[in-house]
Amino acid sequence: MKSIVCIRIVLAGLLSLSGIYSVQAQSTPEELSKVILQKDSLFWKGYNDCDTSLTGQFLAAEIEFFHDKGGITKGRQAMQESLKKNLCSDNNYRLRREAIPGTVKVYPLAKNNEIYGAIMVGEHYFYVTKNGKPEFRDGHASFNHLWLKKDGEWKMERILSYDHHEAAPDAKTPIKLPAAVLRQYAGLYKGPQTDSLLIRDEKGVLVMISRNKKTTIYPESANTFFMKERPIVFEFIRDTKKKVTSLRVMEHGALAEELTLVK
Repeated sequence: MKSIVCIRIVLAGLLSLSGIYSVQAQSTPEELSKVILQKDSLFWKGYNDCDTSLTGQFLAAEIEFFHDKGGITKGRQAMQESLKKNLCSDNNYRLRREAIPGTVKVYPLAKNNEIYGAIMVGEHYFYVTKNGKPEFRDGHASFNHLWLKKDGEWKMERILSYDHHEAAPDAKTPIKLPAAVLRQYAGLYKGPQTDSLLIRDEKGVLVMISRNKKTTIYPESANTFFMKERPIVFEFIRDTKKKVTSLRVMEHGALAEELTLVK
């Protein structure tokens, strides 16, 4: 009799453990991460394609969106209208979002050993296309998304989008130019938007001074220089006699201004 009781106790314990393992096997953090990342990718595909019918599938009716520049948006309908108005109303302007690899993480939320939600955090870049010109990386921000499972479906309940700032340009390696070449670019330049831009050689380094602000520019070719802080390139133009006559300022690959060398 005693042995039968012991067997029942052991069996009960095994069944109990198998139940726990079953729940964990079906809702492991790895499986959860895979599910959330897949749904997240579909949401952002809709965002990038201006497909609000797709984005709406992953937004809870009572969603709250907090943006450090644009304020608070509440409700799925308001979110969808905001997307249509701000991102999809101008055919000459497109915004594309891209997560930064290695920054995105998914954390499970559980109660009584059952996963009911997830927090996704990470960083992303935003790319802009204007008037058919080449796409350029424009912004960098951080995000925090709260996903909850209701009635068997995963929806975003809250979105935090913050720390928006200009994206740093891609890293470039400057080349070395002779001091004699650098001195040819020195002088005072003026343009339609810039009253005074002074270029001078300081111990083998080219600097520009405008409105009492000094910035170093670095050579990437014999006549083009770049800034490390912003995606701006400076191209020195010569005439047929190889004399420097002007300076083109390019931002995101587009001409921003052309200045003339006055002295």
